[in-house]
Order: sequence, then C-alpha cells, then structure tokens
Amino acid sequence: MKHQIRVQILREGAVLPSYGSALAAGADLCACLPEAVTIAPGKTLMIPTGLAMEIPEGYAGLIYARSGLACKRDLAPANKVGVIDADYRGEIIVALHNHGEVPQTVAPGDRIAQLVIAACPQADFLLTERLSGTKRGEGGFGSTGK
Repeated sequence: MKHQIRVQILREGAVLPSYGSALAAGADLCACLPEAVTIAPGKTLMIPTGLAMEIPEGYAGLIYARSGLACKRDLAPANKVGVIDADYRGEIIVALHNHGEVPQTVAPGDRIAQLVIAACPQADFLLTERLSGTKRGEGGFGSTGK
C-alpha cells in the first residue's frame, strides 16, 4: 500500500526522496548544500535536505542511517533515529555524526540518510496499581536469551 506524501522544496538543489529498489523500506534523503562540507571525527553537522513534508496523521517519518554510509564511512544520524511528527512542517535536517577517526566530506546531493514512513498510533496512558502477569515478568536486558 502506498501513501502520497506532499513534499515542499525549500532550497534550490533539493532532491525528492527516492527508493533504491522496488521493495525498499526507506527512501533516500539527500544533502542540499551549496558546497561540500567536512565533518571532523567525533563531530556532528546539521545537514539540510531542502525539503518539508506533510506526513499523514497517524504516521511518522523515521530517519535512519544508510547502512553503506554508516559501515563504510562512519556517518550516521547523531540521534540514532530521527522522528518527524505528522504535525511538523519545517525543513527536514539530518544531524549527521562522524563516528570514525578521519574527516568525512559530504557533497551536495549525497545520500545521507533514509526515511521510513511508519504507522504510529497514539495511546491513552492509564494509571494502574498492577499490571497483568507474563512469563517474562520483570526480566530486563538479556533476560530472554537465558
């Protein structure tokens, strides 16, 4: 099932998100820069995409690392997963962090992250004195691998 997402171009040189294959979950987001920038090791730069979107109500845009960029060049979103709420209408900006030990250059038009449109229902949080029991119970980190 496909949704139509309204996209507004805010800067010259912006590139519409696109899927790399027919069944890709994430659409590539590209850097919209006037010139190349270099991200020093351990530093983060805010990389504009030049785009704003109208995410449908009940959905969110989730910004993830591109696996090749993260594994080969040590560049990934600083916040691990960015969240674009359905009511946000500003420019999509990727906080790109250099996790490596050498400077990395990002050029205009480079694919810098991927956008996944995901259903995100809101919940009503109800205060209670007790939760229902489960086999796992309060087992936390690593408890299911025992």
